[in-house]
Amino acid sequence: MKVGFDYGSSNCAMGVMKNGEVELLRLEQDKHYLPSTMYAMHNALIPAFVHRHAVITDPDYAQSRQGLLSVAQQAKRDLDLASQETGVFFGQQAINEYIEFPEEGFYVKSPKSFFGAVGLKPQQVAFFEDIATAMMLEIKQRAESQLQQTLTDTVIGRPVNFQSVGGEESNQQAISILTTAAKRAGFQAVDFLFEPLAAGIEYESRLERDKLVLVVDIGGGTSDCSFVRMGPSYRDNDQRQQDFLAHTGKRVGGNDLDIALAYHQLMPLCGLGSKMNSGLPMPSQLYWQACKINDIQSQLDFYSDKLTRELKSMLRDVAEPDKLARLLTIQQNKLTHQVVREGELGKIALSEQEQFNADLSFIGAHLTQTITQQDFADAVMLNLEQMGALAKEAISQAGAKPDVIYLTGGSAQSPLLKATLAQQIGDIEMVNGDNFGSVTAGLTKWADKIFK
Repeated sequence: MKVGFDYGSSNCAMGVMKNGEVELLRLEQDKHYLPSTMYAMHNALIPAFVHRHAVITDPDYAQSRQGLLSVAQQAKRDLDLASQETGVFFGQQAINEYIEFPEEGFYVKSPKSFFGAVGLKPQQVAFFEDIATAMMLEIKQRAESQLQQTLTDTVIGRPVNFQSVGGEESNQQAISILTTAAKRAGFQAVDFLFEPLAAGIEYESRLERDKLVLVVDIGGGTSDCSFVRMGPSYRDNDQRQQDFLAHTGKRVGGNDLDIALAYHQLMPLCGLGSKMNSGLPMPSQLYWQACKINDIQSQLDFYSDKLTRELKSMLRDVAEPDKLARLLTIQQNKLTHQVVREGELGKIALSEQEQFNADLSFIGAHLTQTITQQDFADAVMLNLEQMGALAKEAISQAGAKPDVIYLTGGSAQSPLLKATLAQQIGDIEMVNGDNFGSVTAGLTKWADKIFK
C-alpha cells in the first residue's frame, strides 16, 4: 500500500488515498500527527529497539552495534525492564517521560534537524540512522494497525536544504539517513519530494485556472519556497520538473522562533544581560548554548563537565549569582528542552493574545515571566527577515511575479511573517493552507501518482 509520509521537524504525519480522497491517519489517539520526539531510558536502548524490530539486510549491522547492544542488555537489567518492554517512547509520551525524568534518560526533539549536520562522524551518522529508524518503525506500525494493511511504498517530504552550510553534501547525507531508515522500517520503495512542492500539489487540486504560485512552507526546522506553475493545465502530469521555476530553502524555521524567544525573554532570568563583578557583561554564548537545542555541538558544550566547573566558579564573580544559579540548575538537570518548550508555547499563544505568562517553576519555585506580542516581535525579527529573503530570492530566480502566495506550515500563519513578506516582496495575495496537513496530502497524492 502507498503512503505519503511527512517526517517533519516538529510533527510526523501519514496519509493514504481512499476513494480518490486523501485520508490522514491517526497516529496518536485521535490526532493526525505525532510530535517528532523520542525519549529512551538509556541511549543504548535505541539500537536495541531497531535490532529487535527492523528489517536489517546489512550483515555487519549487529557487529557494528555490538558494544551498544551489550550495554542495552545491562541497562534493561538495571532499569528492571521486562523482556517485552523497550524503554523507548515516542510523541507526547516521550515529552511526558522527559518532563518527569529530564536528567535520567536520552531525549531528542526534531531529529531531522541534525541529519545534514556538517562533520558528523560515522558513529554519529549510525546513531541518527537508528533514531530515524526507530521513529519510522513506530509510526509505520501505528498506521498499519489502523489500516490493517501493510505499507510498502512511500514518498517522504524533504526540505530544499537540510542545512544552511554544507550544501548538497549535507543534503545527500540527510537523504541517505532517511532512506536507510525507511528501508529498515520495512518500506520497499522510497522516494522524496520537496515539502513546499507537496504543499503546492494539494493547493493546486483546488485551482480552477492556471496560476504562478509561490509556496512558502515554514516548517519546524527549515523554511522552503517553491515557485511553481499550477492549475488545470499541469496537475495531471506525472513529470513536473518543467513547471518548477525556482526553489530556495534554509535551516531556519519555527523551532528557531522558539529558541529566539527563549533566549531573549527567558535567559535574562538566568543572568543574560547582567554583569560580572569586574563590570564586564555576562558572556552571551552560554545562553545561546542553553537554548540551541537543534545544534548538537551547542548542547554538548552546554552539558559538558567543563562548563559545570566554569559555572560554579563564575558564581563567585557575578553581580547577580542567584540568576546564574538558575542557569546551573538548567544545566545540571538537563532542562534546556523545557525552557525552549515555554518559548514555543509563548509563540503559539502570542499569535492570538496580547501577552503570555511563561511558567518556569521547573527552574525555581514560582518563577514566571510575562511576554508581550511586542517582545515576541523584537525577539524573532531577524529570523522572519531571513524567511522573507528566501521568498524574495525565489521570485528573483523565477524571473516572474507570482499571482498568489500559498502559506503553509506551523509558523506560516503568523501575522508578523505576513507583514514581513509584504514588506519585502510587495502587495501579493496570500492564501492560508492547512498548517499541518497540506504537505502530507500532497505527498500522498504524489505517491499515488508515481507508484503504480
